[in-house]
Parts: sequence; C-alpha cells; structure tokens
Amino acid sequence: MLFLGATSLFAQKQEIHGKVFTISNGEKAPAPYAAVIVLEKSKFHECNEKGEFTLPDLQDGIYTITASYVGFASDTICLEIKDGTTTTLAGNGNVTPNNIEFTLKSNTELDALVVTGKQAGNYLSKSANIKTEVISSAGLCKMACCSLAESFENSASVTVGFSDAVSGARQIRLLGLSGTYTQMLDETRPVMKGLASPFGLDYIPGQWLESIQIGKGPSSVINGLDAITGQINLEHRKPTAENPLFVNLFVNSNARGEANIASSLQLNDKWYTVIMAHASKDTKKHDMNNDGFRDDPLKTQLNFDNRWLYQSPSGGAQIRFGIKGILDTRIGGQMDFKKGMNDLSSRSRFTSGVWGSQIENSTLGGYLKVGIPLANEGETNIAIIADYSYYDMKSSFGNKYFNGYQNMGWFNLISQNRIAPGHKLSAGLNAELNDIHQDYKVHISREESYSATEMGSAYELCGRNDNIAGGFAEYTYDSPNEKLSIIAGIRADYHSQYKQWWFAPRVTFKYSITDKLILRANGGRGIKSANVVTDNLGILSSGRQINLEEEARMEDAWTFGGNLTQYFKLGYGEESYFSIDYFHTNFSNQLIVDWDKSQEFVSLYNCHGKSFTNTWQADLSLEPVERLTAALTFRYTSAKVDMDGQGLVDRPLMSKYKGVLNLQYATNLQKWIFDFTAQMNGPVSKPQFIGGGESNRYGMLYFQVTKKFRGLDLYAGVENITDYTQKEPIIDAANPYSWDFNAAMVWAPLMGRMYYFGLRLTLWR
Repeated sequence: MLFLGATSLFAQKQEIHGKVFTISNGEKAPAPYAAVIVLEKSKFHECNEKGEFTLPDLQDGIYTITASYVGFASDTICLEIKDGTTTTLAGNGNVTPNNIEFTLKSNTELDALVVTGKQAGNYLSKSANIKTEVISSAGLCKMACCSLAESFENSASVTVGFSDAVSGARQIRLLGLSGTYTQMLDETRPVMKGLASPFGLDYIPGQWLESIQIGKGPSSVINGLDAITGQINLEHRKPTAENPLFVNLFVNSNARGEANIASSLQLNDKWYTVIMAHASKDTKKHDMNNDGFRDDPLKTQLNFDNRWLYQSPSGGAQIRFGIKGILDTRIGGQMDFKKGMNDLSSRSRFTSGVWGSQIENSTLGGYLKVGIPLANEGETNIAIIADYSYYDMKSSFGNKYFNGYQNMGWFNLISQNRIAPGHKLSAGLNAELNDIHQDYKVHISREESYSATEMGSAYELCGRNDNIAGGFAEYTYDSPNEKLSIIAGIRADYHSQYKQWWFAPRVTFKYSITDKLILRANGGRGIKSANVVTDNLGILSSGRQINLEEEARMEDAWTFGGNLTQYFKLGYGEESYFSIDYFHTNFSNQLIVDWDKSQEFVSLYNCHGKSFTNTWQADLSLEPVERLTAALTFRYTSAKVDMDGQGLVDRPLMSKYKGVLNLQYATNLQKWIFDFTAQMNGPVSKPQFIGGGESNRYGMLYFQVTKKFRGLDLYAGVENITDYTQKEPIIDAANPYSWDFNAAMVWAPLMGRMYYFGLRLTLWR
C-alpha cells in the first residue's frame, strides 16, 4: 500500500490545452463557451469567449474527450498520455503535444424522433374509402400463421377451407363466394390467377408479410375487373425496414418443420433490398380417422423472394423490382402410396390398385414498378408496372392426370393528375397476356386412356389464350373539410377469346357524419374468365368424369354494399369501434359445379337462372381494461343459386355464418402476451347425393403464449383444442377407383389437435 501510494504521488501529470472551432459555409471561427467533457473523469469544462479550454492534472492513461456546441455536430477523440507524450488513438481532432484542436461541422438536421406504441392485430382502416379490414404484423403473430391460408383465423370476413381431402389445396370465401371471385394483389399487382390459383395461398409465408388488407366489394378500376366480391392486398416486408436480419423457426406436433428468413439491407442512400427465403417439410404421415387416407399430404416447399428499391435522393423517380421462385411437392392419398407410383412408366399403381395424388408445382416470376413525378408535390405523376410469371403444374389424382403451364404478363400504365384542390384524375392503359397450356387425361389402364379432346372439352380443359387489353379512368373528389370522398371510375376491356368489349363502372362513397361516425358505400361490376379445373380442383379427387355441358361463358356479376362504423372511447380503448355492413352480389352469369345431376359425372354448365348472395356482418373492438383487448365479429350469409332440376337452392358447401372472439392480454412492457381465439362455424348445405340437409355446426379454439426478450420472441400454442374433425371426409374410401369415391366434400377440419413451438429473432439496424 505504501508503494502504490508513492507511485501515485510521484506519477507524472499533464496539463492539456485546446481550442474549439466551428466551420460553416467554409468559414472557420472560434466557439465561445463550447462544452468539453473528459468521459473517464466525468468532468465538464467550459471554454472561454475565445473557445479555449484547459484540462489540468491528467495522469498517464487513456482518455476520451468530447467537444460540443449548439447547432453543430459533436466531435470526439481518444488519446493516450504516457511519459509526458500525447498520442491520438482515434478521432478527427488535431492533437499535438499538450494541445488539442476541435473543428465542429454545422448540423442542420434534427435527430430522428422514434415513436413506439402498441399495434392492433386486427382493425378497420379509418382512412380507407371502402370498408377495409387490416391484419397487421402483430395480428399475424397471434397464431402460427405459417402461410397466408392460415392467416385469417381471426377474421369472420374470410373463411378458409380445403378444396378436397387429399391435395392440401386451400380456398378462401369472401361474401359467400369462392376465392376465385376475390382479386388477390401483391402490393397492388394481381397474383394467383389461372393455374396458380389452387395453391397460391400456401406460397405466401405469413412471416414474410407486413400486413394484409381485406376490402369488400368492387373498388378501384385501376387493377382490372376480377374483384367481384373484393380485394385482398398483401404488403410484404420492405427493403427500407430497419431489420437486417429476421429469423422465424417453427415446429409442430405433426412433425412439420419450417424456417423463414428475411433481411432488409440499405446499401447506400439510393439502393435498398430485402431478401426472403422459406423452407418447410412434413416428415410424418397421419391418418387420425383410420380411413386409410392421409389427413394431410407430405409437403416439401422451397420459396425465395428478392425485392429491390431505388429511390432518388432528390425525391425524383422511384424504381421497384424483384424476382421470385417456388418449388413445391405434395404426396397424398392412401397411406401405402409412394412417390412415383402414378408414373405411367411404372406398373405400381395399376398392379396394386393403390390410390394416390402426386403434385409438383414450380413457378418463377419478376416485376418492375417505376414511378416518375412530373410536377412538384406529386400533383402529376406517372407509373409503369410490369409483372411476369411462369407457372408449371404436374399432377395426378389416381388415374386422372392434369398437367399444364402458364405464361402470364401484366402491364399497367397510370397517369395521375391533381386537376384542382380536392380533385384528382387517374387514367391509364392496361394489358394482360395469358398463355395457358393444359393436358387432362383419364387412364383406364397402362395402355388405354381418354383425353379431354375425346370428351369434347378440348378448349376449356386443354388450354387457351386469354389476352385482354383496355383502358380506364377514375375521378376522385375530397371535400375541403375532409368529410366527403367520392371515387367514380369506368373501365373498358377487350377479351380476345370472347371477341367482345366489356364495360364496368364502379363508384365508392365515404362520408364522415361526425369525427367518430363514418358511412361508406360502394358498388360496381366485376368480370372474370372461368377456369374449369383450377377453379374447382376438387373435381379431380373423385371417381367421376368431368362433363362440361356447354362452352363456359365469362362470369359476370354486380356487387353493392355499405358500411357504418362508430368509433368511441371505452375503458382504455381510445379507438374502440362498432361496425355493421351489408353486401349483395348478383350474377348475370356464373359457371355452376353440379354434383347431383348425374351419378357418373360432375356436371359443369352456365347458370340458367338466378345466382346471388346476401352477407351481413357486425364487428366490435374494445379495450375494457388496461392491456386487455377484445374483438368480436359475426357474419351471416344467405347464398342462393338455380341448379338444373332443383330450382333455387342454398349454395352447396357454403358456411351460413361464422363468429369469432379474440382476446389478448399483455403484461407490463409486453414481456408476456396471451392470445385466445374462439370460432363458431355455421352449417353448410350438403349436396343431395350425400343425403342433403345441413351439416353440424362446430366450434374451434386456439391459444398461444409469447415470451418477449430483447430481439427474441419465443411462442408456443395449440390449435383445434377441442380436437374436432369432419367425420368421413372421403366418401367410399375403401373403393377409390369406383364412381362413388369422392374426396371433394370437405367443410370442416381434417386434422385434429395440434401443438406448436417457434421463435422469432429480430436484429435491428
């Protein structure tokens, strides 16, 4: 102790002098009364009126010294004092023996202000002109949400089911109609059309998405006429996101594993990119109902998406482009079926009589979006959007073979002009090129088969070119007090296959009766081409042959509806709301799938009478106590259709109602989050050939708990807690090659209770 004290007493001490300057517009000047801090000593020194300072009694050691002055960027140096010598270790300051000089540069930018808050999982958009339900990234984390198809469990607007009990293909229903009447958009670009429609919902990983917007009824004419019942727009993770790395790992009790990776990178002040990858695999067969068929096919999927953004620093042109690729393999059917048994070069299926389904899908696509401002403040601008996708499908369902490929190009040229305050006009040209090739055959034996041509259905089942070109104009009015908004648009398209022009008007109305009470209404015409097989994939999973009784005409419908939303404060909920809406869809023509007309065939024909739906829905969202949110929604649908020989009947396999209750509770600082969801699913009308009448109603329960750490979320949950499944989803499963075999009559869950565990790792820039 005496030695250490003596060493300290006689250690050399230094007195450092310095000066702080500022530089602005090339001029250098002293910084009077600037602040200088020695961090290791926690000591503050103030400069004199000439910007000079003195740091007394500095012993040998390493010191970090910072100089700051109001309106200028601070500067820091790190230096070492040893045996009376001063050495710079880091920093921009000018250091000479016993002297330091700081030069501070002008700082005209304010520090960024970061605002954090709690994001609602599901909510109604207050600013949207039509009723739009938003599922945010927080809502996508309430359940497993492995794919887009599994992201609607908290929504009563959208019902998701299986097209059949063997392929694993999912289908949605909106306003009481199949998802083929809902326009799917990827950041406003149409997707999942034609051959890509049956499995498209499974090719969008839920953890890739930033949000989902569900809009009911016809909306803008800019993106085409396919939106008969509404639009679902998908917003992916952005290149500008502050997440250089996001990892999601997932495993469930059915032996399914999944990994998702996303990386948003800022290369410089102009270029940004996001890279997303997905891999998933099912490794175990399941037959919980002991009918000899797998409850879910064995699936292997690889998915890659790379998106780029170029942003002019001056606020000029903006360019977005990207590429995407998917590989998907599905093996379903009887438990003894193995990959390759359906190959025509193999005798396995023909000699063993085993029924199976083998599906191999692949896709490759890319897009380009260019936005160019032509006047200040965005008053006039143009946008060019191009999208291309190639889709290849090879599938077999027992002795039925459906193969095909599709080239689809989509182009949009949009001009937007602010013609006066509150008045905006958008106009443009659009073209869609579809080159579809399909091959449908039924093999009676290795040597004998029937083709679609021999069945008189060559056009619809073997391929066609759907080339569409047209133009549109859309006028928007916003009142000065922002109470009233009106959008009126019209579109004209020429269809090369039908050699006919199609005209479609649409109008949207929004009026804020008060700041908290909003009235919306919208309506218009929607048109789409019918795809006989891919729109109705379940018809391949039966022993019946396809009988297309007449040439399928364009499907044509009008939809009108409205919504009233009241926002209010209750408990801790500043934006609690109650909403009620009604929508009516009436078809001028629709392609009907009729299972009751013949015992040997599934009949398809144009509707020879009426076809319409009426849908009512009510939504209530509130936060009664702190950190407890509750959302209750109920939807009722009446869907009627005229079927040959039956008259006006309930639309088969359409759920009549759905109710959803979602509760979420979070502890302080959201360290623990508990989610509970309860569903009540109404009955469906069953076709006559399986007894008619209505199915049973059934409930579904879901629970998930999430533990949050810094940058890491661990979550675990259980789905279908009550273990409810449809009894005998496959008709005559013991005789899969008979006319009575049918795996397309699915209206309830096929898999029972399922446990899962996962983690989400997020690194922030």
